[in-house]
Amino acid sequence: MLNEIVALHKQCFPDKPWSENDFMELKKSGCEIVSSKNGFIVWRVVADEAEIITIGVAPDARRNGIAETMIILMEQELKKQNVVNVFLEVNEVNYPAIKLYEKMGFLVAGKRPKYYDGVDAIIMKKAL
Repeated sequence: MLNEIVALHKQCFPDKPWSENDFMELKKSGCEIVSSKNGFIVWRVVADEAEIITIGVAPDARRNGIAETMIILMEQELKKQNVVNVFLEVNEVNYPAIKLYEKMGFLVAGKRPKYYDGVDAIIMKKAL
């Protein structure tokens, strides 16, 4: 299973692909990893808050609702765990992702200057 996620991550993020070891370390640290043939989402819960670590959809499968469905499934799981807020960070120039997160009810909560190789990260939050 990890081999498939690694290959999919490489398709989604060819400039900075994660290794199988990266995913194993995330799992060891308590992250949940959910994947399908064309997408994946990784999140972590701490107390009553969660953070989306990464989410990706294969380039040829984008704009078909896969990321939206994964977020909905994650939120259903988080509600069972009494999580009240979900956070994420997104590159300020990743307009498709920002649009998706806004559609899903995330609001801008802050900014991390020069977080992504000199480009600011937008911190977004959604109350469950």
